[in-house]
Amino acid sequence: MPLTAALVAILFALLIGAVLAWLLARAGAARALEAARAELGTQLNAANQERAQLQERAARIPELQSRLGELESLRDQLVRDSGVLRESIGRVGAELAKEQDSLRVARSNLEETERVRDRHAAEANRLSVQAAELATQLDAERNQSQAKIAQLREVREELTSEFKNLANDILEEKSKRFTEQNRSHLGLLLDPLQKKLVEFQSKVETVYDNETRDRTALGEQVRQLMALNQSLSDDAKNLTSALKGSSKAQGAWGELILERVLESAGLRKGEEYDVQESHNSEDGERRPDVTVHLPEDRHLVIDSKVSLTAYEEYASGEDDEQRARALKRHMDSVRAHMRGLSEKRYQDLYGLRSLDFVLMFVPIEPAFMLAVTNDRNLFMDGWQRNVLMVSPSTLLFVVRTVAHLWRQEAQNRNAQEIAKRGAQLYDRLCAFVADLEKVGDRIGQAKDSFDAARDKLSRNKGSVIRQAEMLKDMGVKPNKALPPKLVELSADEDVASEDGEEGVRPIEGAAGLLPLGGDEAPQA
Repeated sequence: MPLTAALVAILFALLIGAVLAWLLARAGAARALEAARAELGTQLNAANQERAQLQERAARIPELQSRLGELESLRDQLVRDSGVLRESIGRVGAELAKEQDSLRVARSNLEETERVRDRHAAEANRLSVQAAELATQLDAERNQSQAKIAQLREVREELTSEFKNLANDILEEKSKRFTEQNRSHLGLLLDPLQKKLVEFQSKVETVYDNETRDRTALGEQVRQLMALNQSLSDDAKNLTSALKGSSKAQGAWGELILERVLESAGLRKGEEYDVQESHNSEDGERRPDVTVHLPEDRHLVIDSKVSLTAYEEYASGEDDEQRARALKRHMDSVRAHMRGLSEKRYQDLYGLRSLDFVLMFVPIEPAFMLAVTNDRNLFMDGWQRNVLMVSPSTLLFVVRTVAHLWRQEAQNRNAQEIAKRGAQLYDRLCAFVADLEKVGDRIGQAKDSFDAARDKLSRNKGSVIRQAEMLKDMGVKPNKALPPKLVELSADEDVASEDGEEGVRPIEGAAGLLPLGGDEAPQA
């Protein structure tokens, strides 16, 4: 394009020059023509220079176009990079927003934790102060109590000594009777307590004995496992030929072997397990071969699957090729049983709190071992389908564990009963202690009543004993005599009250009481 424009400019300049020459020729002005020619020469030189520049620029056009392509590629790359950068910035912004939200939540949690810590610290300080106050109060009350106890002990010792010295003869018979009655009452209260303690000790010993016997029995049952396994294997071999032709017979035989394993583990039909029990599901009615009951109202479903025909062909194969084909059919049969059992979804049956998996029982131990040894992924594939393959030996361990769980459940119930009876025993003991405290209170009340009666009898002014002794001094002749200690005590108590007073004096030979008002005594 620049070269074409230059050529056009040159042609246009030549045209102008021709026109000017023609005009000058018509006008006849030679000098003007020369001047025009000079001008045209100048313009021609300028046009040549411009053409040279344009040619140089035209030579640089491919280079510029190449650079332009590179710049456009760089621009596209920058556009793509800017898009990626924009997406990265967006992701980083989103993550930053999440981090900011998490930081705000963490800051809020930290503030809440600090507030809770401050509250707890304040509460701890308050409790510390309260504890110190209570400790001080407790020390004061303890000191007061100790002082009161010491005082009461002194009073008790004094009263006890006085009681023993003054009332031994009077209360001897009553004390014996009271002791006998208390012994009888305490026997009535303590005998049931002793019986309960003996019963509690017996039950605890029974629990430990049962635990020891269970462990011994478990070891014996484990030792019997190999014999049972060999017996089951022999039974399987003997029945192989009879069961090859009937799938129904194979299923019945597998269920029979399954029940024998359950019974050998100590489980009872109708108690710890049920056979062919009907249950409903979303797809209709289902009848699992065996439903094992577990503690806490849980269940374990076991379904027997017999793969006998292909295994018998494998066992009786004459060459490796024949055994390989039979082995493939056997593995296909086992996997088909596994898929079918998984599709039944026994763990989703209504009315069952089943475990998340179902046990697939293979009654022929060698067939089971052949399958698991030739396909190492068989167990994992079954587990992913919620199906666990077991043989008679492995199932026996499982059901023995279930039986042990039931025994543990029974022992736990016994322990709960023991704890319940222990609580009742403790309550009875508390009641007995309360009654014994009441007996002590009654004894204290009886002692207070005795002290009051004793004061009226011998200590107070004008006591009964003193009046009786005065009557005796005045001439009353009783057949019996009061205890000397009581008489002396009554006389000592009455000495102070009689000092300086006129009393009643005995008159020899008189039968009555006459007051002495002066120095002269009345005469008979």
